[in-house]
Amino acid sequence: MAKRKKTPAPDPAALAKALSGYGTGGTSDIGVGRPVPVLRGDIDMRIARDGTWFYHGSPITRKPLVKLFSTVLVRDSDDEYYLVTPVEKCQITVDDAPFVAVELSVRGGGRNQSLTLRTNVDDRVTVSDSHPVRVTFDPETAEPSPYVLVRDRLEALISRPVYYELADIGCEEEIEGDLLFGVWSEGGFFPLGRLGDKAAADA
Repeated sequence: MAKRKKTPAPDPAALAKALSGYGTGGTSDIGVGRPVPVLRGDIDMRIARDGTWFYHGSPITRKPLVKLFSTVLVRDSDDEYYLVTPVEKCQITVDDAPFVAVELSVRGGGRNQSLTLRTNVDDRVTVSDSHPVRVTFDPETAEPSPYVLVRDRLEALISRPVYYELADIGCEEEIEGDLLFGVWSEGGFFPLGRLGDKAAADA
């Protein structure tokens, strides 16, 4: 009996072409005189926790394509993720955060320092009130999950090496009677956790 040929995964470049208006500015092109995007449904695209994009189960290995898709990614008020163009939107699955912060740049020091993070799709954000850092802790393992807001409710999971870099330049501050450990950037203090949380994370 002849073996059945394995059907190759659809080419993500073909998807890019199929998305009408793709690469023309994304949601910024939607407005007066423009058609409302039509929901096309789930297109079997997933972003894994490590930032890898998958299309029909196969990783998208071409970074320029990933970067293009990322420019039209939106997160709605129901925490659903879509690729949105001026004429249609397609729902995708995001395991955690859609981006990963992979590099830290530090300018200055102490309360006057400025921290800039680069994501896996080469977005650069400076930690500030507009781009805050937040950290959640697993209730069972105390494992930290740190995030930075990139834009429009889209966050980047801060990679473990970068989180350790932040911890290395962190300091203690008493905020409203609570002793916290965190970092300063653009004149604001961003907690990485209480001192007990930090000890658990370092253990």
